[in-house]
Amino acid sequence: MQLNFANANINFLGQRRIAMVISGLLLLASVLFLIFRGLNFGIDFTGGTLVEVGYPEPVALEEVRDQLEEGGYGRATVQYFGTSRDVLIRLAPREGQNTADLSEGVLRVLRSGGPEGVELRRVEFVGPQVGEELREKGGLAMIYALFGILIYVALRFEWRFSLGSVAALVHDVVITLGIFSALWLEFDLAVLAAILAVIGYSLNDTIVVYDRIRENFRKLRKDAAETVMNKSVNQVLARTIVTSATTLLVLLCLYFLGGAVIQNFALALIIGVIVGTYSSIYVAAAAALMLGVDRKVLLPVKKEGEEFDSLP
Repeated sequence: MQLNFANANINFLGQRRIAMVISGLLLLASVLFLIFRGLNFGIDFTGGTLVEVGYPEPVALEEVRDQLEEGGYGRATVQYFGTSRDVLIRLAPREGQNTADLSEGVLRVLRSGGPEGVELRRVEFVGPQVGEELREKGGLAMIYALFGILIYVALRFEWRFSLGSVAALVHDVVITLGIFSALWLEFDLAVLAAILAVIGYSLNDTIVVYDRIRENFRKLRKDAAETVMNKSVNQVLARTIVTSATTLLVLLCLYFLGGAVIQNFALALIIGVIVGTYSSIYVAAAAALMLGVDRKVLLPVKKEGEEFDSLP
């Protein structure tokens, strides 16, 4: 099968008002979820207890999760720590229970329904101050990334493109966070890393579209700005679809086969890639057009004899 979009002529910019309504509704719903429901922060941000246990034989993580869930520790994060016999369990703080109570309860549950010989190796308490610092630094990392992108795109293209690209990135991040809030999925450091990766992915798509728009403004000197932008988006459509499809294929494999530890990480990337592909087509170019990008902005007309005007 061969994808051929060489002669595609889809009127993407002509549908920008419909796209704006769709994006506006998604953004509004996301913001309302984030305000009234918030995010389900994981132990990395809220603090909690780390419990490391050792098994005499390799153990499946699903069995450990099922045991903990049946024992009343359903929100515990379970992962291997080195080998398949060493398991690290992360528990959110519980009212009325200290670190010792939690670790004893977990060990009792694991010994009651699992293989014999389970031993407690380590117990650590992650304080809420650490979680607060991580939450603050994570938020600052996203703000710094957006400012850096704003400056980079402004220097490479023009300030209108810069605002268009940042609008598309904010669109992608807010909708991804809104879906996590709506589904009440755990938001931990891995998901935060996925959000930052989404920013990079979406920006790359947007830069490709902007590069083609600038190139076409130099070639198509008689066409209107909307026509040039439409042609540019159509010309990179094959690249956009193939890149997104292959990336999604890998992410879907990670989501279904990678295990519970990276499921939310993969899901955040899947949502981000889908939303980022949509925004690079419908949001980034439309925002630049609405901000007044045209040939005069990118290719200022040089007046004949201008070099002599500055002479005394």
